[in-house]
Amino acid sequence: MPSIIVLDPLSPDGIALLEAAKPAGISYRVATGLSGADLRAALAEHDGAICRSGVKITGDVLAGNHRLKAIVRAGVGTDNIDKDAATRLGIVVMNTPAGNTVSTAEHTFAMLLAVSRNIAQADASLKSHAWDRGRFMGVQLAGKTLGIVGLGRIGLAVASRARAFEMKVLGYDPFMSADRAAELGIELVESVRGMLPQVDYLTVHTPLTDDTKHLVGMEELEILKPGVRLVNCARGGIYDEKAVAEGLSRGIIAGVGLDVFEKEPCTDSPLFGMPGVIVTPHLGASTEEAQSQVAVEGVGLLVDFLSTGSIRHSVNASPIDPAALEGVRGFLDLAWRLGLLVAQLDEAAPKSCSIAYRGEIAARNTRLVTSAFAAGLLEAAIEDVNIVNAEMLLRERGIDLIEQSRTDPGAFSSVVGVDLVSGGRVHRAAGTLFGHSMPRLVQLEGHRLEAYLDGTLLVFTHQDVPGIIGRVGTAFGGLGVNIAQMSVGRTAPGGEAIGVLNLDQEPSEEAIRQVLACPGVRSARVVRLPPAGQLPLWLSAARRP
Repeated sequence: MPSIIVLDPLSPDGIALLEAAKPAGISYRVATGLSGADLRAALAEHDGAICRSGVKITGDVLAGNHRLKAIVRAGVGTDNIDKDAATRLGIVVMNTPAGNTVSTAEHTFAMLLAVSRNIAQADASLKSHAWDRGRFMGVQLAGKTLGIVGLGRIGLAVASRARAFEMKVLGYDPFMSADRAAELGIELVESVRGMLPQVDYLTVHTPLTDDTKHLVGMEELEILKPGVRLVNCARGGIYDEKAVAEGLSRGIIAGVGLDVFEKEPCTDSPLFGMPGVIVTPHLGASTEEAQSQVAVEGVGLLVDFLSTGSIRHSVNASPIDPAALEGVRGFLDLAWRLGLLVAQLDEAAPKSCSIAYRGEIAARNTRLVTSAFAAGLLEAAIEDVNIVNAEMLLRERGIDLIEQSRTDPGAFSSVVGVDLVSGGRVHRAAGTLFGHSMPRLVQLEGHRLEAYLDGTLLVFTHQDVPGIIGRVGTAFGGLGVNIAQMSVGRTAPGGEAIGVLNLDQEPSEEAIRQVLACPGVRSARVVRLPPAGQLPLWLSAARRP
């Protein structure tokens, strides 16, 4: 008999669904507040687990678990679950991405209004028996410009409400097309830094990644519009809290609304005593409706999985039929890496993309390969993207994905080529497999070459003149950056050329500056790819035939 453990307080509606599953042979136990050895022992006794954000399911508590099959997070973020450890043990991790959208968007707007009208401060003042209207002069939202970073479900819900408040909306999302944004009444900008001098309010709705950490830091204080108000109901750390405090002290920032913090629980912060600051203890999804929706959806996911094996909203595995994997597993890795590569070649928002198959691969089932390319394209920008949801996420952002095939052979028995249109430019890459599992880059920006698709790459364009490769190598060597492999492609002697260097170390900014200073070098960009053999969670967790 399958059993489920409930690790965090769950809405009564979710518990009712668990009760209803008993006649079908599924039992459950509620055990909240567990940690360490107690949590490890409890997880080892059940087939499924459902949690919110309170419990921390780390690799230590999963170690040696041979029974647990699935973990469901009743909510969006899965930061409290070690997905790598779960994947290694074959444990499926699922979430409920839509249940708290409206509640989080509404809390964001509550914060926007509170920092505009001094709601909390005026309330505290009046309750202390002071009638002091002059101290709490506010500003209205109508006519102001709101910047939104991240145009997923919650970001778009905030944009919709902002338009109802007669605000002008600027948006940044690396995978939102300008046409789609215009349909939604959003003016798309090319970068967050380009947005900062223009906005009266800034709100973020994006996962915390290396790219989004400290989007507003000390450097950004110099370009923020004076009097800006900041709101964060997404992830702590997207704003540098020290920089926010500095901005408030200097009068650059007029107000801040924080629902999330770099370290949680957060019960003490220099921000707490500063004027213009509104804080709440991670309440974005804390409404009766949201908790009911995520509990019902989460229990449904877990019961369906334990009853039928159905997988939906997985963040580390995909319901891939083993038969469909046969013959394309290596190409899934190749297409994923090509997506990661072209996504890093341009900072402008994509408009469209395509994937083309030539040779033997064109005669196989390429649907999953196309989805793998889309997953790689979106991975750095969208949380928990995988082979199941990637194409849908592209379409939601107005980005077309076209697939083409031709079975006649080319220079290799099978080639996968991809195009990405962004910023008025077309970026092109093509790859093939050596053996069954060694992806190789064989064409980039129209130039033939051969390079490894793993690790740290430097992609640089240059004029094909004598000595340029030596100068680039000298620039790196002088700063201790070792070149593991080099490949160069050119159209004609003396013409335009492109180089790809596989590096043993991440190059410093100074190293890149020295490369760009080399005569004949036109551009240089670092591309970061996973190590050789490292597969995405959704592929490494897929069942092998």
